[in-house]
Amino acid sequence: MTFKHISTSFLLLFLLSIAANSQNTGNLSGSVINRNTQEAVSSITIELIPGSNRLVTDSNGNFRFTNILPGTYSLSISSVSYQSKLISNLVITSGNENTITIELEPSITELGNVEITSRKNIAKATTLESPLSIQRLTTEDIKANPGGNFDISKVIQSLPGVGGGAAGGSFRNDIIIRGGAPSENVFYLDGIEVPIINHFSTQGSGGGPQGILNVSFIQEVKLSTSAFDAKYDNALSSVFQFKQKNGNSNRLQGNFRLSATEVAGTLDGPLSKNTTFIASARRSYLQLLFKALDLPIRPNYWDFQFKTTTRINKKTTLSFLGIGAIDEFSFAAPKEATPEKLYAINSSPLINQWSYTVGASLKKLTENGYWNLSISRNTLDNSADKFEDNDKPTENTRTYRIRSKETENKLRFDNTSNFKDWKITYGVVSQFIQFENDFFQVFRPELKDDMGNIIQAKELLQSGTNADFLRYGAFVQAGKRLFNDRLALSGGIRMDANTLDNSEQNPLRQLSPRISASYAVAPKWSLSASYGIYYRLPSYTQLAFINTQSGNSINPGKYIRSNHYVAGIEFLPSVTTRFTIEGFYKRYANYPVSITDGISIANKGTDFGAIGNEPIIQNGIGRAYGVELFAQQKLTNRLFGVFSYTLFWSQFTGSNGNFAPASWDNRHLVSLTSGYKFNNNWELGLKFRFQGAAPYSPFDQNESRLNYLTLGNGVYDFNQLNNLRLTAFHAGDIRIDKKWNLKRFTIDLFLDIQNFYNAKSAGIPQYTFKRNISNTAFETTNGQPIQQNGSNAIPIILENRDGNILPSIGLILEF
Repeated sequence: MTFKHISTSFLLLFLLSIAANSQNTGNLSGSVINRNTQEAVSSITIELIPGSNRLVTDSNGNFRFTNILPGTYSLSISSVSYQSKLISNLVITSGNENTITIELEPSITELGNVEITSRKNIAKATTLESPLSIQRLTTEDIKANPGGNFDISKVIQSLPGVGGGAAGGSFRNDIIIRGGAPSENVFYLDGIEVPIINHFSTQGSGGGPQGILNVSFIQEVKLSTSAFDAKYDNALSSVFQFKQKNGNSNRLQGNFRLSATEVAGTLDGPLSKNTTFIASARRSYLQLLFKALDLPIRPNYWDFQFKTTTRINKKTTLSFLGIGAIDEFSFAAPKEATPEKLYAINSSPLINQWSYTVGASLKKLTENGYWNLSISRNTLDNSADKFEDNDKPTENTRTYRIRSKETENKLRFDNTSNFKDWKITYGVVSQFIQFENDFFQVFRPELKDDMGNIIQAKELLQSGTNADFLRYGAFVQAGKRLFNDRLALSGGIRMDANTLDNSEQNPLRQLSPRISASYAVAPKWSLSASYGIYYRLPSYTQLAFINTQSGNSINPGKYIRSNHYVAGIEFLPSVTTRFTIEGFYKRYANYPVSITDGISIANKGTDFGAIGNEPIIQNGIGRAYGVELFAQQKLTNRLFGVFSYTLFWSQFTGSNGNFAPASWDNRHLVSLTSGYKFNNNWELGLKFRFQGAAPYSPFDQNESRLNYLTLGNGVYDFNQLNNLRLTAFHAGDIRIDKKWNLKRFTIDLFLDIQNFYNAKSAGIPQYTFKRNISNTAFETTNGQPIQQNGSNAIPIILENRDGNILPSIGLILEF
């Protein structure tokens, strides 16, 4: 951020703070609904803590607190007919009115003087469908997370079992959960599946360097790492459920956010008596920052998001939503060349990508529950190019090309009914897939010696295909509480199939049962366990790849299978304190294995471009197992904190059938996040992360020398797959916020410092050739121009250790 930029921000603060002489207030509104039936609940007592503000919901389940002094509050919700609930860390400002939706469960019988389910509902984020392996984040958790930069994909790395890519300190959001690959996660936005949540996404995997979702939309994020509800398909490692806010029904309002990397604006309010909206746009200026830092990469992105909610009548609600992104990734010659900067130019592709998801959902309340009908469409258009010299591209020196477009058109129906003590959900889903893919890669170039003899034959990976097909599935889930509600049981089954000839058309072959149980052994202690079989369709790039270089062979398309075994203990000493320990074991089958490299696809997906565009066999197996510890102290006496530790192993087989560590087999994950709220709207946040040593493979020195000038990077020796390890990653982040609440305005000035103690993180070493002092050419052993086969080059390994203090000052203006 430039001096002019910072000066402008402080000038704005000074001018606006002149108006801060009078006392300003804020509002909080929302609605309360029955979690089982989604009906509005009236006559619920809601108390704002601290203070004496108390009211009851009206006949539509709505409530609204007005003229509240700005600050941080909790909501206590109570009723004779429903379980009590406590919502912590609600920030009230004069700029924006908070609007929340609260779900309550009917009250149940008591154990002694303690209501078992009330206890669980107050301090643990579990449901009857998934009694364990559940974590939640609120919008305040995301906004105030040190080093998170308002990026949900980064913030969730504070949760147990969640890693941030192989080396930990990577700038990418490769979400690794319990040792599973980044491609094993699914994401739902208000019940609509959103396959792409990161800019510059890796096709077939899902990771990327920056999240797309706008935190201003999010009320809550729910992460399930096992015991998945049967309504969610294609999940092997996790299900993310993003619950969006509704627009404010009382007035038009918005916020403007300016930081060191981006500018964003959000508006929400009423469109009519029964319709609200929320919409946003965001623009990065990373390319300007990187140019000022003389870095050779030039990332640039836009994203957009909207939601409308229309209450047609008391029983029917119609919602529309959309999210989209435009990404451009290019290179520029640095003013001051270094081997590291020049390596970066030719080791990654140039990317042009856009994606969107739009959908509509109709919810209708019934006598004993509700049903949902949703329709959606999502598209990813992915273009990537790589040349021997990305700074001077020519078609003759092309080594990589992707022109790919994948579209999913989805129709989903589900019905939830409650009969006595049973809760039953069933539904069907269908998808029409449209996939186009034109792929080209020089796997190995043709090379000759000084006498003109071929010493390496050219090997290409090339495929040009279109694939239109149907996917279909059905599910049922049922849950019941037994033994005076001490035992909660839930079970479900789903099945999926598709019409591709090289995949599975019979859904009975993907029969996916799951069962979970939770038992309250004492008022503050509970035991939980679950078992399930889950399936995932391989990537479209794999399914549609036809190897034109080897007789037009077609890849297999078996569903990848994972069996989960999970058990855990929870201790809740108070309504704001929670301790859990969980053990897990995941067993994989039918995992794709690369024929060209001989390694599991589970080791790929953390680079730019795409995975799956290569000949595949599906005889790989895998295993991931470990234990998680989690401790949480919700906001109490101004202090809050979360600690998590995970010990795990992740291993997969390749073409040789031997288990080897996966690329993210870090063994140890530690995260500690804490915050303190001072007087006068000051807040301090601290975060510490530790990720154990990541494995990596050594370079094949001969293959690397031969191919470096063409491919732009070294060639790994996969006969020694992941038998080396980097040093462990650790870093600390700090964030300071100061808010000013003016008349109808709130200003939040924040300072976020990533890696504040300047720890150095180790990435995978980089193979290159030695350059001359001016970095204008390669040195050679004979003083002659370098040979394309590298025979007179001087190989060197760049250490790839980086770590800088990254301060960022920003401004949020609510109005």
